[in-house]
Amino acid sequence: MLRRLLSRVYWACSRWTLSSEPAPDRPTVLLGVPHTSNWDFVLMLGIAWRLGIHVRWLGKSSLFRGWRGPIMHRLGGIPVDRSDPSRVVGDVVARIRGGETFGLVVTPEGTRGAGAYWKSGFYRIARETGLSVTLGYVDRTTMTTGLGPTIDLTGDVKADMDVIRAFYADKSGLRPEYRTEPRLREEGGAETAA
Repeated sequence: MLRRLLSRVYWACSRWTLSSEPAPDRPTVLLGVPHTSNWDFVLMLGIAWRLGIHVRWLGKSSLFRGWRGPIMHRLGGIPVDRSDPSRVVGDVVARIRGGETFGLVVTPEGTRGAGAYWKSGFYRIARETGLSVTLGYVDRTTMTTGLGPTIDLTGDVKADMDVIRAFYADKSGLRPEYRTEPRLREEGGAETAA
C-alpha cells in the first residue's frame, strides 16, 4: 500500500507520463528497454508499484555489496555474477519452477552503453519456463514510459525479435546515444535487420 502511495506521488510530480497497457495477469519476463540511464531503475519501480506488479530484477552483483545489499534485495533484486552469466538463467528458471511468482524485469542490453547485441538470457528464460514477454519501455521523445504488449515467444528467434524490434523502433531511451538495436546473436544473419 505504501509503494502504491509513493508511486502515485511520484507520477503526479514527475515530468514523465505513465502510458501503459494493463499489467499482465500472470508471471512474465518484463523487458526494460531502452536501458540507457540509471533513472530507468526509478521509472521501473514507479511503473511496477503503480500497477501493483510484484517484480524481481536482475542486477550486477556489485550493486549488492555492503550497505546497498539489503536495500537492493528488498526492492526485488537478484544479483548476477558477470563472470558466469549463464548461471543466472538456471537460477531464475529454478525459482520459477519452484513456485515463486513474480514479474522478472530484464534489461537485455546488459549495460547502459551502446552495444552490438542484446543478451539472450531473457529469451532463454521465457522459453524454458513458458513465460510470456512484456515489452516495457522508456521514450524520451514523448516523455512516456510504461508497458507495451505482452507476447508469447514462438521459438523462431528472428520472427520473435522482428515483433520486438517493431515495437521498440521509435523508442529512444533517456540517452538515445546509448541505445542498442534489439538484436540477438542467435538470429544469425539478422545483423542487417531493422
